[in-house]
Amino acid sequence: MPSSSSHEAGAGKLNRKRRPLLLLASLLLVAVVAGVAAGAVRARRSRQTAAVHGVLRASCSSTLYPDLCYSSFAGQPSLLAAVTDQKDVVHGAISLSKSSVHHIFSTVQKIRASRGGKLTERERCALHDCLEMFDETLEELGEADADLNSYDRGASSRALARHAADLKTLLSAAITNQDTCLDGFSHDSAERRLRDEIREAITHVSHMCSNALALVTNMTDGDISSRLEVEQMAASGGVHRKLLEVAQEEAVYGVDEEGFPTWMSAADRRLLQQSTVTPNVVVAADGSGDFKTVSAAVAAAPSGSSKRYVIRIKAGTYRENVDVPKSKTNIMFVGDGRGSTVITGSRNVVDGSTTFNSATVAVVGGGFLARDLTFQNTAGPSKHQAVALRVGSDLSAFYQCNIVAYQDTLYVHSLRQFFRDCYIAGTVDFIFGNAAVVLQNCNLQARKPNPGQKNMVTAQGREDPNQNTGISIQGCTISGASDLSSSTRTFLGRPWKKYSRTVVMQSTITSVIDPAGWFEWSGSFALDTLTYREYQNTGAGAGTSGRVNWKGYKVITSASEAQQYTVGNFIGGSGWLGATGFPFKSGL
Repeated sequence: MPSSSSHEAGAGKLNRKRRPLLLLASLLLVAVVAGVAAGAVRARRSRQTAAVHGVLRASCSSTLYPDLCYSSFAGQPSLLAAVTDQKDVVHGAISLSKSSVHHIFSTVQKIRASRGGKLTERERCALHDCLEMFDETLEELGEADADLNSYDRGASSRALARHAADLKTLLSAAITNQDTCLDGFSHDSAERRLRDEIREAITHVSHMCSNALALVTNMTDGDISSRLEVEQMAASGGVHRKLLEVAQEEAVYGVDEEGFPTWMSAADRRLLQQSTVTPNVVVAADGSGDFKTVSAAVAAAPSGSSKRYVIRIKAGTYRENVDVPKSKTNIMFVGDGRGSTVITGSRNVVDGSTTFNSATVAVVGGGFLARDLTFQNTAGPSKHQAVALRVGSDLSAFYQCNIVAYQDTLYVHSLRQFFRDCYIAGTVDFIFGNAAVVLQNCNLQARKPNPGQKNMVTAQGREDPNQNTGISIQGCTISGASDLSSSTRTFLGRPWKKYSRTVVMQSTITSVIDPAGWFEWSGSFALDTLTYREYQNTGAGAGTSGRVNWKGYKVITSASEAQQYTVGNFIGGSGWLGATGFPFKSGL
């Protein structure tokens, strides 16, 4: 029989053998627990990742380029991680668009620096135009992102509509800028080769901005519709609203009880209501004012002003090219009468300018107003594109102005614009661009073009179906100038871009307009995708029985359909135009 000491020694040996087993069991238990926990974390992360990708895929499905939308996020983990809902996807899309613009900006700068003297004058001009367009695009994307930050899905339908209009306008302009850049290289084969070097990168930017616009359109339209349903259900006494029409017409800009935009100061309202406007400075060619040139007065104006800055331009002819840059906001030109105050130039494509840069007066600063003066380009029909006035100013308005040239007279480039009681004359595409613009009570006259040319009143440049842009001609007179031969064929317009949109309504159309009404750009291009409309026009050229039979053309028979192209709906003018002091008609 073993002794007790032997027993204890045996037990010690046994315990020493068990300790590794216990340690191993403990480690295995810890590993199992850790594995279960890690599995739970992985499962949770997997569910979160699946949810993020689900939101992203659902959002991207509403865009024109869904694969690009999805892949651009997939390559940016930080942006992807921030996605929780549709609004986050819009934020990310705008951020990615800005990155793309910065890239092409740098590329074009390098091309311009490396080619130096090898570039022609127009190539240098086109590259400069591109850099200007990229700079404006970055500002517009920045404004859109800031506006999105204040977008509250629980707000009223009017507030949501206001945000939607602003966002769509800014992103529509961003897309237009890319098209404008490429259009500057279209005049000869050497320029087209240079264009081909940057086309892919610029097209990428355009598609990125297009996706952001589609995302905004899908989100805001859904939010407004949902909110309107709630508001309609809450309305008492069986009161029914006109739903989206009301939201768009009355809410694009907040207005007070007097009909003025809420962002306008009381002093500005008083200024604009006065029959005579007291100027801040006076321009006089004879030296009797503060400045001898309009350009000098604009340069001296304050930058980023929230107050109206009035520049009176005394009677005289001012031979200069005037630029109102984006930094010069809320400027107003007041002439001594359209027949007395004339700003004139002669830049043109044949002599080396781009169409964009040929403008006698170019306005980009927001809130620009002009009245009682003439904008003119005297280059003549043989110099091809030669712009009298280019406008890329949001919420800009022109009253009792003459805009006179030949080809490409008025370039309504982008954003929201209004023309009232203006005289606009030209030949080929003499009102063109991709703004959201209404021309009301204007006199539109076709002039004598070069032999063999046809006149086109409009050439609208809507490139994307989600852009809220187009030309609306309401209550105008469309006729021929005294020099126009009866043998020259004149048309209401032709489609410059794929989704070209032009509406002519309640206007007098004389016999100068060809019975077909509209003309092709190139073969069957855009004939199915354009939007051309006519409504309640009168005059010898207003008959529609001989009009084109394109899929995109239609005679409107419903007042409610025509209403969407009025000042109130199309450019949200009921608020901001009321504050200009200019007359206008909000509806039909």
